[in-house]
Amino acid sequence: MPELPEVETTRRGIEPYVVGKTVTRLIVRNPHLRWRVPAKLSKKLPGQKIQSVVRRGKYLLLSTAAGTVILHLGMSGSLRLIACTQAPDKYDHVDIVLNGGDCLRLRDPRRFGALLWTSADPLRHKLLRDLGPEPLTPDFSGDYLYAKLHGRQRGIRDALLDGRLIAGIGNIYANEALFAAGIRPARRSGKITRAQLDRLVHAIRATLNRAIQAGGTTLRDFRNGHGEPGYFQLALNVYGRAGAPCRICQTPVRARRLGQRTAFYCPKCQI
Repeated sequence: MPELPEVETTRRGIEPYVVGKTVTRLIVRNPHLRWRVPAKLSKKLPGQKIQSVVRRGKYLLLSTAAGTVILHLGMSGSLRLIACTQAPDKYDHVDIVLNGGDCLRLRDPRRFGALLWTSADPLRHKLLRDLGPEPLTPDFSGDYLYAKLHGRQRGIRDALLDGRLIAGIGNIYANEALFAAGIRPARRSGKITRAQLDRLVHAIRATLNRAIQAGGTTLRDFRNGHGEPGYFQLALNVYGRAGAPCRICQTPVRARRLGQRTAFYCPKCQI
């Protein structure tokens, strides 16, 4: 599914082309996403100028003077800037039509995404208010992780997937960052030393930044704001590579089911 780097890549891709543009029309072909697209949005959004495009965790926020559109790409969704004359297909559920002839098209084959609206502070919305700090900001640090995890029994991979602890890290990047930090995914988070947590914070930031620069990871349907694929999957060290040799030590990468998702690790490089 699109994770933080994919969402950030989308944000950066569309931002220069939509900020300052006025929404002229909202076309909703199928309102039945994870939550129903609000019927009032077809009246609220047209005529509004997009003031900013911000990412919070895995959510995109398109702000206007009247309120904010909250977008989530779900499991396989994408948001692309295209010419409005381009014919939609059956998975293109919503178009935000802009003055000048372009539109933002939300494509969501599995319909696990969302397009919502709030006229209040979007950061206080029920989907966003409990999110943890952004991993690319100074609020996320070794001190912060140590305070939250010290003495906890939960496995570190599962802890990293908890949006209340840290916003936006998905399974791909949690596995890759843990490999870079030399920590096994199932290791009890409360047993990890302060120095190791510092190393993990650095690995998370470096992994996410590399993925953003590479345009994200294309595993199924992700495309950035211009329809181009991401290439970070070419540099994955452990995720999806069970049985393949570790790129560092040649030991076969292992896979282990943790909770609802599979973790990948090198039994030699990670302890």
